[in-house]
Amino acid sequence: MDVEVGKADDRLAAAMTPTAGPHLEATFFLDHDSAPVRDFTQHVIAGASSPRERASLLFAAVRDRVWYDPYSVARDREHYRASYVLETGRAYCVPKAVLLTAALRAAGIPARLGFADVRNHLQTDTLRAVMGGTDLFVYHGYCSVHLDGRWLKATPAFDVELCERFDVPPVDFDGQSDALMHAFTSDGTRHMEYVRDHGSFDDLPLDRILTALDLTYGRMAPGVGVADDAFIAPADAREATEHAPVDPSGSSD
Repeated sequence: MDVEVGKADDRLAAAMTPTAGPHLEATFFLDHDSAPVRDFTQHVIAGASSPRERASLLFAAVRDRVWYDPYSVARDREHYRASYVLETGRAYCVPKAVLLTAALRAAGIPARLGFADVRNHLQTDTLRAVMGGTDLFVYHGYCSVHLDGRWLKATPAFDVELCERFDVPPVDFDGQSDALMHAFTSDGTRHMEYVRDHGSFDDLPLDRILTALDLTYGRMAPGVGVADDAFIAPADAREATEHAPVDPSGSSD
């Protein structure tokens, strides 16, 4: 029995060992060579039998274990590292896409970052005010993952609880088709509109993103004074994510 367990561990380790290539490399931001990212990835994909299944499990884990917080936009480069996202447990779409991309690479699955300008028609008044009155989100981050000879788009931004608040079906990724934000809510209300795609990148173009944010919104300070908004995590969840890293096993104990 011990021999079989050892073989399974060896197979998992082999599956998580990226080969050379720009879509598998570790970088300052995509730091899948760090212990937190590797441990997270290993826990999530344990028992998965195919790249498609591993990708689907990693997508769901990043989507739901990291709270989507649009008020967490920062200029500090450290805040955009995959390991930092795991440490804090909250991020907006770009760092969440960074984490998913890094985890996929850690699992030996080629992945890169993608960005698009989108309109969120369900934006809150508070967030709209912080963004200068617009509902246009420039450089919304998603992940581009290579499976079965094809590049697929997957955006892990909105966690399940947030989707329930806005009555929007959560985005699921089956590893066979794109997983983008839904255009409409459950009752037919317009939700997300993709306006412009900026293409894909092997690493995070942070300077380009921050410049685009400045040009669109000015040098805003998101989150300042925001205490009551649909995007804000519940107090207990907010306290937990501020003081503890993401649990790789997904356990709340």
